[in-house]
Amino acid sequence: MKILPAIALLICLSGTGSACAAATGYAALVRRVAPSVVTILVVDEPVGAADRAAAREVRRAADDTDPTAVNEILRRLLSAPGGRGSGDEGISGSLGSGFVIRKDGLIVTNRHVIVGARSVKARLSDGREFPARIVGSDIVTDIALLSITAGELAPLQLGSSDKVSVGDAVIAIGNPYGLGQSVSAGIISARARTLENDPYVDFLQTDASINRGNSGGPLLTPDGTVVGVTSAIFSPSGGSVGLGFAIPAETVATIVSELQAHQRVARGYLGIAAQEVTAALAAALHMQAPDGALITGVDALGPAAGTLMIGDVLLRAGTDPVTFKGLSKTTARLIPGALVTLTILRAGVRDTVALKVGELPDPPAEPALASGQDTWVPSLGMGVADTTAENRRAIKATDEPSGLIVTQLRPTGPGALAGLRVGDLVTHLVTTQLLHAADLATVGKPSPQDPVLVRVVRDGAASFVAITGEIQP
Repeated sequence: MKILPAIALLICLSGTGSACAAATGYAALVRRVAPSVVTILVVDEPVGAADRAAAREVRRAADDTDPTAVNEILRRLLSAPGGRGSGDEGISGSLGSGFVIRKDGLIVTNRHVIVGARSVKARLSDGREFPARIVGSDIVTDIALLSITAGELAPLQLGSSDKVSVGDAVIAIGNPYGLGQSVSAGIISARARTLENDPYVDFLQTDASINRGNSGGPLLTPDGTVVGVTSAIFSPSGGSVGLGFAIPAETVATIVSELQAHQRVARGYLGIAAQEVTAALAAALHMQAPDGALITGVDALGPAAGTLMIGDVLLRAGTDPVTFKGLSKTTARLIPGALVTLTILRAGVRDTVALKVGELPDPPAEPALASGQDTWVPSLGMGVADTTAENRRAIKATDEPSGLIVTQLRPTGPGALAGLRVGDLVTHLVTTQLLHAADLATVGKPSPQDPVLVRVVRDGAASFVAITGEIQP
């Protein structure tokens, strides 16, 4: 909703910063902070002449078949000053954003921008480019720290996301699609968003336009303080739809400190799996109220083996109360190698136990979940592929000797209606162990009267699913 100028002026005079920014624009702020934002160029090995020729033919075909000539427009824009060029120079790679946090050339970006790079460069807003050294990176939070030698630079200040509220104005600066430095404005849409597969970060959500190439850039308040690092978008189309996510600045500051000191981040690990304690479970466990996290699995080789048991309720770790939702963050904050006192409820009796904290292993960066080609199962409306021991370890199914990974799902197919997801491991058809995709390919069409019963492993937990061809309650 637009604010009328007269109303905006009254609000501005009353001292509301975000309203003043909305009324007067962000030009002064951008002039001040833009020199601190850099483009990260990730370069791979040169490709051959044949590959370059093939790439040109692909671009030409795309231009000829695009009725809106969008590809041609983008090609010309990318060839303009500040863009990436035509791409004919024989290098392949990717591009992202970053920003200076120390005047001697320390730069923050996202790990996914630079992972696997053969060489990295940082391009300043004035067009100068410098080789960048990777100081360290953290796969869990997706933060990387780079260093360049470019004389004295103007750093940005990492602030605290606790000082911004939902509705506060923010701007994002980066290099979307390689077009050159761009600025977008919006508000904080939500706080403490936990994304799937990212249990260690409480993201800030913003409607400021964020696109590919913005990754690693700063999210700033109207006074120029960095409150987050733009890292992800939710988008059915691949472009911005107003659902952007940023890693909070205080998380970034902690990670940067660890990377500077050790080039990596060590986190605590207990080696347990757990579930939320519901009212029904609390009654069954003779608890006065739902509290803590109910342990459902203990890693036989993990730190908790022999100390914690399946069925224990973990209530506190040291002095910190434990909740199922916050369990990953609570254990990650523990110091590897240190002794921690855990408060548990075991068989209705409250007790304390001590154990030595382990170190959380890094998850695989981009696990290859399937080892073979997809096999389409028409009766279930889904694709599956064979797996290897390494694949199964990547999806927390180490104890499974075999299984098929779900690689695709028809949205209205029986598999999807039963609640299966891409990435699930299907191990059994009733009691028959599935060794190869062909073992499932000829299964009959399910119905409520004749369902297909499969065993599925997801996030390390196994359960049977009855596929009926109808939406499951």
